[in-house]
Amino acid sequence: MKLARFTENGTTRIGKVEGSQIVDLSEVTGSGDSMRALLERLPELRPALEACGGPAFALADVRLEAPIVDPQKFLALGMNYQAHADEAAAAGIKTPTNQLWFNKQVSCIAGPSDDVVRYNVSDQLDYEAELAYVIGTRCRDVKAADAHSVIAGYLVCNDVSVRDWQHRTPTYTLGKSFDTHGPIGPWITTADEVANPEDLEIKLTVDGVVRQHARTNDLIYGIAAQIEYLTTVMTLYPGDVIATGTPSGVAAVDQNWLKPGQICRVEIEGLGAIENRIVQQA
Repeated sequence: MKLARFTENGTTRIGKVEGSQIVDLSEVTGSGDSMRALLERLPELRPALEACGGPAFALADVRLEAPIVDPQKFLALGMNYQAHADEAAAAGIKTPTNQLWFNKQVSCIAGPSDDVVRYNVSDQLDYEAELAYVIGTRCRDVKAADAHSVIAGYLVCNDVSVRDWQHRTPTYTLGKSFDTHGPIGPWITTADEVANPEDLEIKLTVDGVVRQHARTNDLIYGIAAQIEYLTTVMTLYPGDVIATGTPSGVAAVDQNWLKPGQICRVEIEGLGAIENRIVQQA
């Protein structure tokens, strides 16, 4: 299934995307729009969700929202594509010897077509196309062999970064957490529909010009290794969003920063696309 949050006629609810339509799942999920609450009950509700038949709306007639807006965690892994690590090394940035994790505060989450704000405090606005996954089961001390069983599904992410603020502290948190700088979507594709998440085409364009283009098979640390590493330290909960790293081609290399008016699009094979306009802070 492709699970989404959508707004139609002023009301936001949960649906499943089927072709060019979205089917309202309210008769199963109730009147709320909490994807986190749904993911906590997904195994028991799944047969009813799959059987639910309507009502349905054309995707063109609704607004897709961020698939999940209230995760407990939004974690991201730095320098996790080999080609990206190579370009960073050429610029004098050492490749980490361990998994380099940082927080994006959940208040940065934006929807798949929401505007991304370039704030007046910096013009160093960068993009990072990323495959992300959403946890479906409360888990800790997960072994790599079992890691994929705790994933609810996958989505597209743009780890928008304000580079000068990012490098003010070794944690990266502030430069990764400006409001609107975590667009995700367009929906959550459940894990059973993604045969091999580590061999998908990923592409980012700015005004139609390709800036990043790779396959997820260039990951240094695979998804199973990521989950094993993280759950050695912390409990992961249903709805937690984890971004897996970005390919080469980021703007930090050539200083070709994002500018107001530009359209930044991230597309991942089989998972859809998000497209966000850059606007200047008022």
